Amino acid sequence: MLPFTSLLNYPSLLLMNTSITLRGKSMKKVAVILLAFVLVLTACSGQGEQASTESVEGVPEEVQGGKKIAVIRNLPSDDHTKQFLDGARKEGEAFGFKVDTFISDNDDAKFQELVAQAIQKQYDGLIISHGKKDYSYKMIKPAIDKGIKVVAFDTIAEQDGETLEGITSTFQDDYKLAELSLDEVVSASSQPVKVIKLWFGPGVPPLDRRQEIYQKYEDEGKIKTLEVIGPTNFQDVQGDIASKVSSVLAKYPDGTVDAVWGSWDEMAKGAYKAMKDNKRTDIKLFSIDISNQDINFMREEGSNWMSTAAVDPGLIGKMNMRLMAKKLAGEETPETYDLEAMLIKQSDLKEDTNMTNLGEVVEGWGESDEFNEEWMKKLRDVHGK
Repeated sequence: MLPFTSLLNYPSLLLMNTSITLRGKSMKKVAVILLAFVLVLTACSGQGEQASTESVEGVPEEVQGGKKIAVIRNLPSDDHTKQFLDGARKEGEAFGFKVDTFISDNDDAKFQELVAQAIQKQYDGLIISHGKKDYSYKMIKPAIDKGIKVVAFDTIAEQDGETLEGITSTFQDDYKLAELSLDEVVSASSQPVKVIKLWFGPGVPPLDRRQEIYQKYEDEGKIKTLEVIGPTNFQDVQGDIASKVSSVLAKYPDGTVDAVWGSWDEMAKGAYKAMKDNKRTDIKLFSIDISNQDINFMREEGSNWMSTAAVDPGLIGKMNMRLMAKKLAGEETPETYDLEAMLIKQSDLKEDTNMTNLGEVVEGWGESDEFNEEWMKKLRDVHGK
């Protein structure tokens, strides 16, 4: 049996079921009453989800009147994804936009279908996250052709050297992220540092850029790679990596591995669990990206997770939405934009440190006034919660 909330989405089912239980009464009258009841409840259930149509003085008309934005992400629903989507949604709603978010769980076919559906539904803007290079140009082009504004995060929309005009492509400063984390790796032991590398690719733009820096350190003799491990089960990256790392650790006695380097923290979490289960605290762990789970693991007694380099995922979502607002307003936006990378050390963390208050121990964390126009502040004064 469908729950009542589901029946509200299917008035005909509610009417059909009621007509069965009320057989013998005046069905026409009952149907009319019930239909009216359902329509009222359905309308009420959508309150607070619609974009604001209130006009704000001193704000470009192009961003007013209930703009609709779709944020579509091609990654699993991990902490980083949730914070990214939350940052984009909160900033968009503070501007009076209606913001819908979608996740494809790293399923490229599903991701492309979600983007195609969003284009057909005539959203005013699309924020596209983690599209692969081999299909992103063709996927996004119909949106540009329809005049839909597009901001892309960790996505390269390029084909045969041609890029789509009008898109702003945003990235974490992946080169700096890799440098910050690998400098910590190199300082952990005498060179070359013997490393188990957590990476998969090529084809994932941020990881490909991080790999460029890793290759540089390797070519310079600072690092010696013992193993390369990557996920095959993207529905459970942590479990997949934990199993694979556990198997590999059996090959290396204490003292034969200096460090594990995770190019993505979701993989690093799995490696941490494997090393903890196998009591391999002789190996230090370094990573890129951050979440509350990462912080908790780093703060555990005897933890060997020494540092991670990261950009606040909530800020990434927020900055992408600001750029979207500027595009809707017809203002100039850059073709590319990199968000500043920062290093978070285990030694920096306090007992109560989490993603909300990380700025108390990492100066400048989660803060940026870039693209924060005066008219945006006026919108927040009216629509912000």
